[in-house]
Formats: sequence, C-alpha cells, structure tokens
Amino acid sequence: MNINSYLSLKEFETIIFKDNKVEISDVVIDRVNQSFNFLKEFSSNKVIYGVNTGFGPMAQYRIKDEDRIQLQYNLIRSHASGTGKPLKEVFVKAAILARLNTLSLGNSGVHPSLIVLMKELINKDITPLIFEHGGVGASGDLVQLAHLALVLIGEGEVFYKGERKPTKEVFEIEKLTPINVEIREGLALMNGTSVMTGIGVVNVHQANKLLDWSLKFSCAINEIVQAYDDHFSEELNATKRHKGQQEVADRMRNNLDDSKLIRKREDHLYTGENNENIFKEKVQEYYSLRCVPQILGPVLETINNVASILEDEFNSANDNPIIDVKNQHVYHGGNFHGDYISLEMDKLKIVITKLTMLAERQLNYLLNSKINEILPPFVNLGTLGFNFGMQGVQFTATSTTAENQMLSNPMYVHSIPNNNDNQDIVSMGTNAAIITSKVIENAFEVLAIELITIVQAIDYLEQKDAISSVTRKIYDDIRQIIPVFSEDQVMYPFVQKVKDYLINN
Repeated sequence: MNINSYLSLKEFETIIFKDNKVEISDVVIDRVNQSFNFLKEFSSNKVIYGVNTGFGPMAQYRIKDEDRIQLQYNLIRSHASGTGKPLKEVFVKAAILARLNTLSLGNSGVHPSLIVLMKELINKDITPLIFEHGGVGASGDLVQLAHLALVLIGEGEVFYKGERKPTKEVFEIEKLTPINVEIREGLALMNGTSVMTGIGVVNVHQANKLLDWSLKFSCAINEIVQAYDDHFSEELNATKRHKGQQEVADRMRNNLDDSKLIRKREDHLYTGENNENIFKEKVQEYYSLRCVPQILGPVLETINNVASILEDEFNSANDNPIIDVKNQHVYHGGNFHGDYISLEMDKLKIVITKLTMLAERQLNYLLNSKINEILPPFVNLGTLGFNFGMQGVQFTATSTTAENQMLSNPMYVHSIPNNNDNQDIVSMGTNAAIITSKVIENAFEVLAIELITIVQAIDYLEQKDAISSVTRKIYDDIRQIIPVFSEDQVMYPFVQKVKDYLINN
C-alpha cells in the first residue's frame, strides 16, 4: 500500500488486518524533505515552540542552540512513563500507521528517515512496547507516543516474533538504524492523536463485525419463532426516513430471503377466518425481535459516522506547531487536542453497549419458556430438573452486559487539569478508546453465548433444514465447534472458541 496524498479507511484496514506492506512514494519523501529543510532554515533567529524553547509551561525558557537536540531526547525519555497492561499489538501497529500518515503530510518539519523507519516497524512486525495508562489526550498521546519515539531512537522494548525484547537487539537482527534527531523529531512524534486514533480504527473494524453478527442472530431468532415479515418490510421501514433503519431492514430481508420459516401476515391473520376471542398465536413479537431495524439502525449510523471522523483524523496534521511550507510560516495552535476522537469513542461504546443489551434480551427470550412458549426452560435439551442447559452461562452474559452498561459512562467529560494547569482542559481520548475496546470485547462474549443458544434452539425445534442459507452457514460452523448437547457441558472453552470465531470471521 503506497502512502501518497490520502489514505482511506479501507486502505488503512488492509495494512492492519491483511498485512499489506507499506510503501512510501517519492512524492511523500520530497514533501517531507521540503518541510524539514524549510523549518531548519526558518527557525534560525526565531522563537519556535519545541525547537528552541522548553515544553508546556516551560516554554518561556529559551534553549541554547547547542542543547536543542538533547532537548528532544530529554523529552522522549522523560515521558516514556506509561503503566498498566501493554497495548495489543494490533493497536500499536495502527497507531504507528496513523502517526506515519500524519507526518507524511509535510506539516511537521521532520527528517524523512523518521517515516522510513516507521514503515519498517510496520512491515517487519516490530511492535513497540506501549502501555495502556498515561494519555490524557490533550497534547495528544504524549506518554504513549513517547514509547514509540523511544523505540525509534533505538531504546526501550518491542514485541518481536512473540517475545518481548530490547529494541537494540531487534534492530541488530533486522539491520535497522535508529533515527538521529535533527530538529524537533521528538515533539513531532509525541504531539498528536495517533494512539487514540489507531485504537479507534480497530474498534470501528470490530464494531462493524458485531453489528453484522447481531443482525444475523436477530434474523435467526425471528426464524426460530416463525415471525411475520412485515416488521422488516421495505414498505414499513420506508415510512421512517432514517437511512440506518432502512439499511438494517434491507439486510434482514436479504438474509431471510430463502428462509422457509418466516411467515406473511396476510396468509395467517388477514384471512378473515380468525374468530377466537383470545388468539393462540402472537399478533406481534416482543420488541427485541420486532424492533431490530429501529435498534440497530442508530448503531449502524453511529459506526459509519465514527469511521468518517477517524479517517479525517489520521489524514490530518495533529501536532504543534504546524509547518506551512506554502505560506512560509510556522503556526502555533492546538491540533493535538483529542476531543473529536474522545467524543466518537464514547458514542461508539454507547451503541455497542446497546447492541449488547439487545443480545442479552434476545438470549433471555430464548431461555424463558414462559415468554417464547416453544422452547424448554434454558433451552435444556436434557432432562428438566436434572440438567441445566444454558442456565449457568446466562449469568455470564448478564454480568458482562452490566459491565458494559457501567463502562458506557462518557470519558469525554472527565477532564482533569494537569501539566501545571497548562493543559487545563483535556480530552481523555486515549482512555475513551481503550475503554471502548473493552466494551467491544465484552460484546463478543455475550454474542457468543447467544449464538450457542440459537443453534441449540434450532436443533430442539428440528429447523436446520428450514432456516435461511445465511443462518445455516452459521449453524454448520458452530456445530463444528460445539456439537449438539443434552448432557451438561463445561461451557467456558466453547464460549471462548465461539467468541474467537465471531472475532475472526
């Protein structure tokens, strides 16, 4: 994949998830070099933040010419102070790509060797050790990006071929040379939103998977209960103007196109032959089955909107100051502030929590024989009272859903001033992105439990030859993981395997 003028989200994802190699065009190298040379010349006899000044509240102190380079090394080393768990390798890879693309725009005044080395880290699967804790998302991801910068100067640690190793050792193996700081490479690397943005891209990718699975499971449950088709009809959903709702309904129709179980209302309830005072069959399904377009529609639209904001962010210059070669000027401002990403991550985790809540309610519907009236309690295919079916694993789904509800409180409004009050209002964008990733992982666990229950229900009702081809494909895949069971099983290995299936497909 060639880094040139604009990197689309789809192209970004192919590098992260399909291991496409990164190439940097000559146009980019030339653009970055022009920016570097301009800043080098322009900064002579001028006061420019981060070049010949201290940082943050210490910006009022001039730095001697002979100390400028050491200043950058001091910044990197002092801020490599993260704690907690290491970020997942996919998050770090995405963060490096986001930073590389931002610096390639030519607004940062860095030497081209910097982006070339970042390219090598991506292509050779060398993952800098970056910790979860440390970012407040104001001057960007200062602490987390300091750990990336530490690796680029040949220090710190990396993950390489499944092992945590000193950077120096891995660079020697791969014959890589650390960068030499020239002007402001330390600040340019650290002063930006690339970690929260990279995590955000991974979150959106996984959120789209969750949406697709949730929609398919909703279709399957409608098949199990032989629901009527009008709640996802084109005619009904066209009366509401929301595009997300209409798209979800359309996808439901496509998924259920060849189902032998979905019924038409006109064949059963509009015949004029229904004379009972109390109808044996439900006239309408419960909300968790009937309102899927209205519930998942906003989820779909939110995911799409978040994706658009992320694409804008990693194609933007998000450091300070901004080097403008065209106008021969250096502008000081706050492009590093992570509010856009923080807010979008909060939105994303809220809708994924709602998706999780939908799954939990659908699960409860299947497990509660009093409300579905067609399945045994807890979809127990064994002996009632003696066996337990899905009873035990429901607790896990309920607990995990509750955790998501708690985690959905916004990070965006939890600013705490710091940095001697220089950073007097911050975004907490990285925290928001990390918490969102936890919400997403939890959602996969709840959906895994729901899916096992769905295939058990299909077997109890002997419907596998009547369900749609979409549902049948899922059914067959899951039955390769967990055969139909009537005797009680140790469930946690199966839940994990089904969760992995959902994440990887």
